[in-house]
Amino acid sequence: MHVDPRDQILSLIRQYGKTHADEQAVVDRMTAFVQAHENCFSREQLLGHITGSVWILDKSRTKSLLTHHKKLNIWVQLGGHADGDSDIQRVAMKEAEEESGIANLVCLSDDIFDIDIHRIPERKTEPEHYHYDCRFLLQSQDEQYVVSEESHDLSWIELTKMQDFTTEESVLRMVRKTQVLFE
Repeated sequence: MHVDPRDQILSLIRQYGKTHADEQAVVDRMTAFVQAHENCFSREQLLGHITGSVWILDKSRTKSLLTHHKKLNIWVQLGGHADGDSDIQRVAMKEAEEESGIANLVCLSDDIFDIDIHRIPERKTEPEHYHYDCRFLLQSQDEQYVVSEESHDLSWIELTKMQDFTTEESVLRMVRKTQVLFE
């Protein structure tokens, strides 16, 4: 019996759609992309690919760890490419540890916390494409981090001051979702 590696992410996306009816257009677009492209987890899919990210909260759940991304030059959540791995939660957790140096991160839910589709501009070796990003909610007991080579900097940013660091709607949306969950 053949198991399609896309089944797991399609199930996660469908579940997300059930609890986020206001985001149905994005859910439908991401579902269609995954269904249309067997290689959706690979960078070789030049139209775009699935990525895994994390929204890391501190112990008090009042701050989130963001990276000042080197290539994009903006403050965003940590995450990265699946590079063929269809277990997107595992991808997100691996990227979180690699980019922050924090080993004791706890995933607060196996469900996707947020999804986003965003354009990545053309660069020397790759055309413009889209990241179909699945984000998971994590909590850290340790606020000590290590800045990786992929970042200019990392910082724990108070949720109430997030708009001073970024105007990225997807980041501000995660702030709002966090406030609904924990306030």
